Amino acid sequence: MELHSVDSSMIQAVGYEEDSQTLLVIFNSGKTYHYFEVPKETYEGLLAADSKGSYMLSSVIDCYPYQLIKKRKRR
Repeated sequence: MELHSVDSSMIQAVGYEEDSQTLLVIFNSGKTYHYFEVPKETYEGLLAADSKGSYMLSSVIDCYPYQLIKKRKRR
């Protein structure tokens, strides 16, 4: 899965696996999530959104099954 850095105060990078419809999101907090059953159009919408955080809140978070992959960085 190829990761794409994004300009966002909430998100560091995103990636998408079309075959499995899996969206990977690395938040600036260091937490990393897989979101499942995400249509490609939703991923493309995220990349095109002016506000990645607002798009995540309205169109991804609590809209698709997810799994926490990595907890935030320890300091």
